[in-house]
Amino acid sequence: MQFKKIGVIGGGTMGQGISEMLASKGIDVLLVEQTPAKLDYAYEMIETSLDKQLEKWAITQAEKKLILSRIHKVVHFGELSSCDMVIETITEDLEAKKEVFKQLDHFCPSNIILASNTSTLSLTELASSTLYPERVIGMHFIYPVSRIDLVEIIRGLKTSDEIFEHTKSFVEDVVEKKGIMVYESPGFVTSRIVCLLINEAAHVLQEGVASAQDIDDAMRIGYSFQNGPLEMADRFGLDSVLAALERMFREFGELKYRPSIVLKKMVRAGNLGVKTGEGFFKYDKDGDRV
Repeated sequence: MQFKKIGVIGGGTMGQGISEMLASKGIDVLLVEQTPAKLDYAYEMIETSLDKQLEKWAITQAEKKLILSRIHKVVHFGELSSCDMVIETITEDLEAKKEVFKQLDHFCPSNIILASNTSTLSLTELASSTLYPERVIGMHFIYPVSRIDLVEIIRGLKTSDEIFEHTKSFVEDVVEKKGIMVYESPGFVTSRIVCLLINEAAHVLQEGVASAQDIDDAMRIGYSFQNGPLEMADRFGLDSVLAALERMFREFGELKYRPSIVLKKMVRAGNLGVKTGEGFFKYDKDGDRV
């Protein structure tokens, strides 16, 4: 199966990262958002990301232009009918995602793979909103998309073997990342484990055992983490981490998934991390630590 044109629904942090990564691999991307203003913002953030790479001599000006030229702004699902695959990356809201998949049935031929970048939701339930549940699959990229060479490929109850094999080929041969197969379970592998780590770090902070900086330094330096657990939470979005923990707490019923009080307080205060400029740490408009 050829993957020459891919639709990406949602221009948030993950949608931006996935679009940039796909375009850098020579794939045409149709980026979908609800409004032209949101589309323009997503495009500007992708350009900012490329400019940072330019500053580090990671890409050339010509490569930047070529990558941007492959990302096309779209506001209507009808334009996705010519895609070989559609990747949904909207917020972790089950009903909103189900509505997206239901609408895609009207525009995307039955041979088009419908993938979700969900980190915790049931693929089986998402697929239940479509006429062709066998073509729905989970493809969980990890932030930052361009630098993390791993993708969780999640099978729903009715995902076909053919769709799984095509998706695995896409992940490993086209975007050149390691694909691991995951049977559906709340949080899959990565979110389930990393959210527990973040939650425990928040408990340690709440108990006054160590400062946020020292907690992160302990894990970053002591165990070779790229970022400490609290900065990871800031970059994922504290609201997303909280939602994932609450969902796993409901599904498993185990106390270890119960969110830390400090995490709840910060979300209530609107300190969501990089996207608001402040979480456990402070960030500038480019997402760099202040």
